[in-house]
Amino acid sequence: MGDGLRIELARVYGFCPGVRRAVEMIEEHLAREGRVATLGAIVHNARVVETLAGKGATVARSLGEVEAPAVAITAHGAGREVYAEIERRGLKLVDTTCPIVKRAQEAARRLAEEGYTVLIYGEEAHPEVRGLLSWTKGKGYATLSPQELPELSAKKLAVISQTTKDREAFWGFVQEVISRFHPSLEDLRVVDTTCPETGRRYQAALELAAHVQAIFVVGSRNSANTRKLAETCRKTGVSTYFIESAEEINSDWLSGLSRVGVTAGASTPDEVIDQVIQRLSQIGGDAA
Repeated sequence: MGDGLRIELARVYGFCPGVRRAVEMIEEHLAREGRVATLGAIVHNARVVETLAGKGATVARSLGEVEAPAVAITAHGAGREVYAEIERRGLKLVDTTCPIVKRAQEAARRLAEEGYTVLIYGEEAHPEVRGLLSWTKGKGYATLSPQELPELSAKKLAVISQTTKDREAFWGFVQEVISRFHPSLEDLRVVDTTCPETGRRYQAALELAAHVQAIFVVGSRNSANTRKLAETCRKTGVSTYFIESAEEINSDWLSGLSRVGVTAGASTPDEVIDQVIQRLSQIGGDAA
């Protein structure tokens, strides 16, 4: 270990544009107008949520819990009924929905209005997917496997994706849908709503794994995209350490290593990544 440790960063890591935009919008509102409640965590990172809470951004599980004069919809978006309820309650709206999620919502709404049954490739319990289902007005299903779907009488099917899903996996899902429903299908529409930022992070992690001995994946364990990033790294066979903060790093992990990599999920703030790099540098040498 000693002087020989080299620390390399993935080509793409950390906050994606949608998350950075959401956090900046909350900070701007706090500075300009004061208190705001966010409907759920503004991003899936405890450090970010705690920092914003210290400035006056509370987290509400529902609109009934909101005591602030303003409410923020998170980067994951929300259903149509949430917008209507915010207006009914007379609350000021700060809509930080990621523009890519907005496009997925618009696709879900348009396809449902055109008479399609909308299949969403994603986790039904995920906040983004719950929102997408709402925009289908009862004409949608969310699943990771077409085999779990009920028998559908619909002749017109449309397929979209949770934005944070892997593009290749999404198209694999489309093939499974065709295999399951092909005989009765008259019309199939596919709209690729996956986010390119997610794929860029996975690809950058694979490139990094090819020439390091271990990878540190930084981010909250409740972040789906960070968990997937860690899984992507592990599948390469490289030693992978999924950590939320620099404090979790065990110096024994670096024993005998000369080159390690660092990447981070799309909801991981810069300061947490910087602290990890500093800690690795302190233990094993200078950062590359």
